[in-house]
Amino acid sequence: MKKQLVIIGGGPAGLAAAVSAYDNGVRDILIIERENNLGGILLQCIHNGFGLHRFGESLTGPEYAQRFIDEVKKRNIEYYTGTTVLNISDKKEITFISATTGLVTIKAKAVILAMGCRERSRGALNIAGSRPAGIYSAGTAQKYINVKGYMPGKRVVILGSGDIGLIMARRLTLEGAKVLAVCEIMPFSSGLKRNIEQCLNDFNIPLYLNHTITEIRGESRVTGVTVSEVDANKKPIPGTEMNFDCDTVLFSVGLIPENELSKSAGIELSPRTKGAVTDENRQTTVDGIFACGNVLHVHDLVDYVSEEASLTGAAAAKYISDKLNSGRKINVACGANVGYVGKR
Repeated sequence: MKKQLVIIGGGPAGLAAAVSAYDNGVRDILIIERENNLGGILLQCIHNGFGLHRFGESLTGPEYAQRFIDEVKKRNIEYYTGTTVLNISDKKEITFISATTGLVTIKAKAVILAMGCRERSRGALNIAGSRPAGIYSAGTAQKYINVKGYMPGKRVVILGSGDIGLIMARRLTLEGAKVLAVCEIMPFSSGLKRNIEQCLNDFNIPLYLNHTITEIRGESRVTGVTVSEVDANKKPIPGTEMNFDCDTVLFSVGLIPENELSKSAGIELSPRTKGAVTDENRQTTVDGIFACGNVLHVHDLVDYVSEEASLTGAAAAKYISDKLNSGRKINVACGANVGYVGKR
């Protein structure tokens, strides 16, 4: 099979990139999505606050996703769901598999990577204790409650004050659970200020800054945790321990761009963002392969994901029509208070 443009990922980035590429003249487009429905992570984000920048109104995650799904279907853009991409080569050959298509390899003229990100797990934190039931990432707990209708626990401690963790503190409280504490190892929260106010302060949920979980107790099920204050070097301070009796621990300790496929294509990754190194067109170090959304770097708002994906779709359309500026590359270095810039 051959396609002009293949987009890997049918979440907010992939959908916006597909619509933009179509509107810029590309008609032979294929979106490949691993889940059974388009929309990505937005489908389990039933809280509002999406779309304030993009649409000027507050939408839930599924509502925001549906707007782009409708645009994709209006343009008759082809998509496969329930389909897993196994490999991408530096020649832009994509190998994927599904129950309906079997094993297929497609040669594309351009590829857009929009695979999103995954949550950092407990294993990356080296917290002492056994491996009992009741330990979840915040996103997993969100899917259990909002999509599958299961309550992960009744007495909860959350480690990390990322936006998903803050939103789950509120969600669990509304569903009848008791959130005992939200612990953050940094001296500040990494979540949006509006989420601190609406998800913690409005529900009298305590936030412990400069604190982390130092032990998880329990054998078959979590029975409690020990929380300690940390010093300037993030080391626990003896004598500051607090014990909480709980049956559930949620981790909201950061997101990692999902770049295993990028590595298989030989794309250079940034040690700063864990995403691909790109130029101003979001083109990676492999000619004709672009990246956008959370697979490139983790965004604060989905509105920014859609904006970046639209620019990437337009750039991919120019590449396909041989109109993309491929002039001299200039290396750009970070200055003061700048987190990162494209290397090329």
